[in-house]
Amino acid sequence: MSGSVAEDPFDRTRLAGERTLLAWWRTGLAAIAVGIGVGQVIPGIDPDLTRWPYISLGVGFCLYGIVLIAYGKQRGRAIAEATSRREGVSPVRDATGLLAAGGVALGLATAVLTVFG
Repeated sequence: MSGSVAEDPFDRTRLAGERTLLAWWRTGLAAIAVGIGVGQVIPGIDPDLTRWPYISLGVGFCLYGIVLIAYGKQRGRAIAEATSRREGVSPVRDATGLLAAGGVALGLATAVLTVFG
């Protein structure tokens, strides 16, 4: 199958970048959904709960989701620009470790609040 899109390394890189961008968006939207659940749904179940910790954690998850989407967009734009110029992709300032740590911290805070809240 000569001339297919999959044979050109720049096209493969561009398509991989698009899939990665969608994964960042999916993860960001999931974090926003969790933020809505933690901040609005959980406190609504028990009216005797102190609401502010859940609302704060929900806002944290929503902000985390927005940061994930923005970071994914930045990475996707860098890959698209590099492949359109037919150049190698230079690494974007990699913050994935910091973003992962933020997700773990939010998850642990949710677990602690659920158990002891």
